[in-house]
Amino acid sequence: LMTPLKKLCFFFAYSKDFLYLCSVIKNTPRTPKVIQQIMVKHIILWTLNPELSEVEKQQVKQGMKAGLEGLVGKVPGLIEAKVNIDGRLASSNADVMLDSTLVSEEALKGYATHPEHVKVANEKVRPYTIQRSCLDYEI
Repeated sequence: LMTPLKKLCFFFAYSKDFLYLCSVIKNTPRTPKVIQQIMVKHIILWTLNPELSEVEKQQVKQGMKAGLEGLVGKVPGLIEAKVNIDGRLASSNADVMLDSTLVSEEALKGYATHPEHVKVANEKVRPYTIQRSCLDYEI
């Protein structure tokens, strides 16, 4: 028979949304166990349209940052989103960078088509960019 604690730990062990759990190992319910889950980094670099003035570029960057970082908590599986818009060196060939973390490759696929993400992309990103580079990888 499974005790309620064992049932709870069994449930969390098979839930993809939890990275840590407490498992019952040989009647020691306080033994912490870390479940290592492969997550996904989603990195995007954009080049803004050169026809934009410097003032317009700053406004666009602020809009991109607010829109993309605002997706955390709205898109399932999106753990973190940081948009770098400042500190660009002259040696750079991109203007804006998104550095995001998702819980899985499945979450990344869901993010790509999520209505909130599509809205931000269509309203705050695509109209103002001329080039996009993407690197997705497991961590």
